[in-house]
Amino acid sequence: MENLTAIIEAILFVSGDPVQVDVLAHSMNLTVLELEGALSELRDHLSLENRGIQLNRSGNAVFLSICPKYAPQVELFLQPIQKQPLSQAVLETLSVIAYRQPATKGDVEAVRGVKCDYSVQTLLNRGLIEECGRRETLGRPILYRTTDKFLQHFGIESLEELPRVDFSADEGELTP
Repeated sequence: MENLTAIIEAILFVSGDPVQVDVLAHSMNLTVLELEGALSELRDHLSLENRGIQLNRSGNAVFLSICPKYAPQVELFLQPIQKQPLSQAVLETLSVIAYRQPATKGDVEAVRGVKCDYSVQTLLNRGLIEECGRRETLGRPILYRTTDKFLQHFGIESLEELPRVDFSADEGELTP
């Protein structure tokens, strides 16, 4: 296919959401290896042409997003419809879940020292965390983990890209 990268760009643009690489390859009658080559070519093309969008990965999915250097202008344009940012409490709850997943509300409350019902519900509503089972203990509490939307929101491809934190440090003195 001569216009393979243009076709992929069009599909990802219309999709608006991350698309699984294997699903995209299958829909285009390509092997995953062939598609990976075309994705690399598209990523390079968008970068070299100084375009307003870039190709990103989140796990085994690909999607288009704006280039970070244009974010301030896009943010100004979208400001009237911008969603309320995550509060400090919600971010702390999300951090505990991200680093200790799967985690229960009790796990989060043990670290933060306060109830986290509202924060967990906010994160569930925004799709940044999801239920992933139940712990085999008394009461069978719900386990939570981060989602692909979490990775996408923070612009990372996998949890390994999270900053390293030494949890063995004295309380209140965590070192990155």
